[in-house]
Order: sequence, then C-alpha cells, then structure tokens
Amino acid sequence: MTTLDELARAHGIALSYSAPKGRVRVPAATKRRLLASLGIEASKRSEASAVSVDAPVMRTAGTARCFIPDWLEEGRAWGISLQLYELRSSRNWGIGDFADLEAVCRIAGRAGADFIGLNPLHAMFTAEPRKCSPFSPSNRSFLNPLYIAVDAVPGHGSEVVDTDRLARLRATDVVDYAGVAEVKLDILRRLFRRWRNGGGEGGWSASAFDAFCTNEGENLRRHALFEALSARMVAEGHGSGWKGWPAEYRDAGGAAVAEFAAANADDVSFHMWLQWIARLQLDAAQRTAREAGMRIGLYLDFAVGEAPDGSATWSNPHLVIADMSVGAPPDIFAEHGQNWGLAPLSPTGLAAGDFEHYRTLVSAAMRSAGALRIDHVMALWQLFFIPEGGTAADGAYVRYRIDRLVEVLAEESRTHRALVIGEDLGNVPRGFRTIMRNAAILSYRLLYFEQEEGVFRSPGDYARVALACLSTHDLPTLIGWWRGTDVALRQTHGLVDAETSRIHAEARRTERRNLLAAMVAAGTLRAEDASAEADGDYFEAIAVAAHRYVARSSSMLANARLADLVGEERATNLPGTVDSYPNWQLKLDVAVEDLADTSLFRAITAAMAAERPRLP
Repeated sequence: MTTLDELARAHGIALSYSAPKGRVRVPAATKRRLLASLGIEASKRSEASAVSVDAPVMRTAGTARCFIPDWLEEGRAWGISLQLYELRSSRNWGIGDFADLEAVCRIAGRAGADFIGLNPLHAMFTAEPRKCSPFSPSNRSFLNPLYIAVDAVPGHGSEVVDTDRLARLRATDVVDYAGVAEVKLDILRRLFRRWRNGGGEGGWSASAFDAFCTNEGENLRRHALFEALSARMVAEGHGSGWKGWPAEYRDAGGAAVAEFAAANADDVSFHMWLQWIARLQLDAAQRTAREAGMRIGLYLDFAVGEAPDGSATWSNPHLVIADMSVGAPPDIFAEHGQNWGLAPLSPTGLAAGDFEHYRTLVSAAMRSAGALRIDHVMALWQLFFIPEGGTAADGAYVRYRIDRLVEVLAEESRTHRALVIGEDLGNVPRGFRTIMRNAAILSYRLLYFEQEEGVFRSPGDYARVALACLSTHDLPTLIGWWRGTDVALRQTHGLVDAETSRIHAEARRTERRNLLAAMVAAGTLRAEDASAEADGDYFEAIAVAAHRYVARSSSMLANARLADLVGEERATNLPGTVDSYPNWQLKLDVAVEDLADTSLFRAITAAMAAERPRLP
C-alpha cells in the first residue's frame, strides 16, 4: 500500500468499490482531489504522518438505540404514505397543503391507521418553484411554505382572491408550482402585513413569533435572507441558486449581503414568518393525527442531501464540500453510475463542530413527527463522492463517523420520541444492517424486492425490525407494476431499448405469476381469484390480497401508498428523467373528500386494519 493510500484510508476514503465487472480501484488523482476537498494536503510529509489519524470504523456504541414505544416492541401497526402535493381537495389552492393533511389524518385514523407517511417537506427554492424535487431541497432545517394552507392563516377572509384562477389551479392534473407560488405568496404577503400591524392572539401572537425566531437563531435569519435575495436575483436574471449570483452576493457574511439585508429587512422578516406559519400548521397536523387515534402520527422524510446552490450551502459553506456531489457508482441498473446533484456534508466539518449540525438537522426533521424516514440511510457510514466536472468513474466512497452520527440520531429520536426508519435499498455495505438492528433503526422491506430465485418471501419471514410495503415513490404503483406500465414507460423515455424492454416485460409476467402463487399459499388470495389476467373489477381482489400479504408480515410496521389505495397507475417519479416526465407533479384523481367513499380505499384499509388491529 502506498503512503497516498494510507493517507486516503486514514481520512475515510475507500480505496476501491464493487462494480458489475468486479472491484474498481480509485485513481490516485481522485484520492488527491478528495483529500484536498477534505482540507488535507497530500504532500509527502502528510502522507508520512497518515498513520496518526484515526480512520472511521463501522461500529457504534451498544447503548445508542433509537426510540421504539413499548407497545410496538411486541406489537405491529400500519399506516398510509402519500406525496403531500398530490392531494386534491375542493378547498386547496392547486397543491395539497397542511389542511388537506389534517383531513387525511382524520380519515386514516378512523380507518385504523397509526401513521401517515409523507415526502420530504424541506424548504425548496421559493423564488424558482419549478425546482420541485423534494429530494433536492435548498435547506433541510426548514419547511416548504407552499404547503401552507392560506385559508387557515389567521386574518384570512377579506382578501380579494381570483376564484377563477384558483379553480383552474385545482383542476390541473399536474401541480402548477409557479402559479401556486404566485397566488399563495401574494396573499401571504398581505396577511403578513396585516398580522404585523395588528398582531395576533395566543399561539399566533408577536411574542410567539419572536420566541420562534430566537429559538431558530441565525440559521433562520440566514435562510430567510437567502430567500429574499434569491427572489431579487431571479428578478435580475441570475437564477435562484447562489452559484449563479454576482460574486459579492455569494458570501453570506459579506458587505453586499449585509447591505441588502438592511435595505430589505421587511422581506427577510416575511420569510421568517412563513417558516413560523408552516411549522405551526405542521404541528397542528401532528396533533390532529394523534387526536384521530394514531399512535405514531406523522411519519416524515429526511432527504440524503441538499442542493449545492441552496440556502444551506450558502449559509454554512464550511459544512459542505462545494466541489463534490453525491451519487452512486456503476451498477446493473445504471452502467455509468449516477450523479444525484447533491452537496455532501463535510466529514471534517461535522467532526469539528462535534456533529451539532447533524443534531440540528435531525431535530428539525423530528420536531413535528412520530417517525422519521432517513433516505439512503447508508449515508450514516459512507457516500459516493463525485468530483465537480467528473463522472461516476472519477468517484469514490468517503466515510463518516458512524458511531457519532448514530449516537446523535438515537439521542434525538429518544428526545422527540420518534421512530427511525432507514431506507436501506441498493448497495448496503456488509455489516451495516447489523448496525441498524442494534441501534433500533427499522429496515425498509419492499414486496417487489423481497424475492429470491422467483420465490416471494413469505410474510412470516420478513424482518421484524422493519417497515414492510409494496413499493416506493421511485417504483411503479401496484396496478402500474401489474400491467407493466413502468416497463413500457422506461422504453418510451429512452431509458432502455426495445429488446431490453421485451426481456423486462417477460420477466414481469413471470413475477406476476409468482406473486399470485405466493398470495394463494399465504392465504391472502383465493385460488379462484388468482388469474394472471386480472384487471378492472377483478384487480381489486389482487390489490387487497397484496396489501394483506404485506400487513401479515412479521415487520413492526406495514405501509400502503395512497396512490395504490385509489388505483393510481401513473408513476410518481421516473428515475433517469428530468423534463420528459412530470416527476413530483402528478395529482391523484380522487379528492380528499371522496377517499372514504372509494371502494378500493375502503377494501384495502379494512384488510390492513383486520391484519393489524389497533389494540388498546
């Protein structure tokens, strides 16, 4: 091993990684660039002293355990997951909002559900709402103000609103993010001015707002300042992300930014107020969920990273590695690897601050939740870094202090009494799931993937410390999977060629037969209903049986996608596409007010409740 290798390994840089054609060694140039990004000079002197550095090790303290309520230690529960934006209702303003969420909580609570899962609700780029992927947020410490239910804000009622425009925004099949933002922000600004001039009462008072701002501190002020400045930059043609701004505005602590803040103090206060309102409404949704009988309530989502040009990286540049992005190495699904376009947190920056930044992030995510999903939970141990301007072939895994990150995560989980679910799909390092189990982090088990050599895993063999479900937002809905809609869609969008699509379609027909056999064997489907051609009215029996199969599993939690409960065929997200498919924009066909009267919704939720009754 060379001294460069020793230095790289000592600072958490993996020297190789697995690929479809065998192990790939990381090039020397990549090691040197990664070391430089970590603030390590790869000189002969530093290489010679590499052995004095403690490299990250995959182990945790045995006492670091996340919260699991006593009733769940031996019990089971079920819930419903949804994309908040996809909700239709007769009262929202063209996008699902926190009031819609409360309505769904009441409906699901009556049906026996114990939690409602959501997409990440992190702050996005308010000045450029077309940037709508919830997994590419501007700042994970704050919320997306487009989810505010404007008609639930105190003082609303006397504004002149273009009701025809609201009707058009509601009627679209995809969320018109730009239209929604324009209408909502206009009215919210008016409400802010009225509130500021007249104040509010109780939890909406000026003193309550001041307390919120004091508690959130400088992070909130800088985020609000970024939002105000971002709007100005968009108006001037520079874009919403700070990397496209004039140089004097790229430094959050610079004189030009301070001058802007002083001249636009009212606008900065407005964006702080938006965060306060959003948090109050999200807190109210959690209270509603618990009042509806849910023992967990909101099950929120924590994205794996943040946009490289957003509020978080602008506010705290020392905590990220600006010239790297997060992705994945080549695998059987992506032969050239993947670049997710997210800025990685700096391992050295986190350690220098004793991991308090990570504590701040997960605390904010758990504050209004009874459970939290950690997207790509393997990031507790490692992330695949890709140098700016390079490809996945130039990348390498960089490791973090998993012992400290898990310790912080567990402490916050117990403080907030929030379960932790880790999305452990894809390339999971050996020994990592043992770490998860020991830390009481629930695994993520998907029906589509729980099969081996053509045999679907029986419900009784599912992992106990886990959440079981059919699929995720990146995978087809059940009816889409059943009909092979996703297979055809990938070919239509040029993700696979015709021959590959034909092979995938044939494999799906086999999978479908195998699933039918598994459901019959498990007793969730009658043999006479096991028709591989089942469709239309007959498909309801298949859908109920599949959800009953997952609900019957040994796993602590079982989840049903709302899209599956209403028979949605379209995909939420089509990985590998950018503009050719309406990712993160599609609305459900069924309105919130009609959910409880929808036959498929009633049938599946009744089956889930029968398999997992909410015991006192």
